[in-house]
Amino acid sequence: MKSKAVLSQTEVSQILTAARTEAQNNQWAVTIVVVDDGGHPLALERLDGCAPIGAYIATQKARTSALGRRESTDYEEMVNGGRFAFLSAPLLTSLEGGVPIIVDGQVIGAVGVSGVKAEHDAQVARAGAHCIR
Repeated sequence: MKSKAVLSQTEVSQILTAARTEAQNNQWAVTIVVVDDGGHPLALERLDGCAPIGAYIATQKARTSALGRRESTDYEEMVNGGRFAFLSAPLLTSLEGGVPIIVDGQVIGAVGVSGVKAEHDAQVARAGAHCIR
């Protein structure tokens, strides 16, 4: 039987802190969501000034990344590259800003961010996801 790491509230807090710090250092009003490997929300933080829709979109970006075991931007690139059938996939978003949390080669969760330009959302999500190793 294999075993793998799981996110505790300690790691979730570290992830939120790292992502929030990145967003605040750039003065970006975003929502940050951390999910487990099944895409189930563990934490959500909407920074002051972020539109309410950010909570929904960030959650879906994180879920897409966790379930797909890759950054959500990969799906966006597939669609932009002509794989339009992917729009009907059960993933609810194909937008950049979802980043998996990988420990010992296994995806144990993901971070989703929404609120600013897609590449900036991804930058904040990476800051959170990459603080755990």
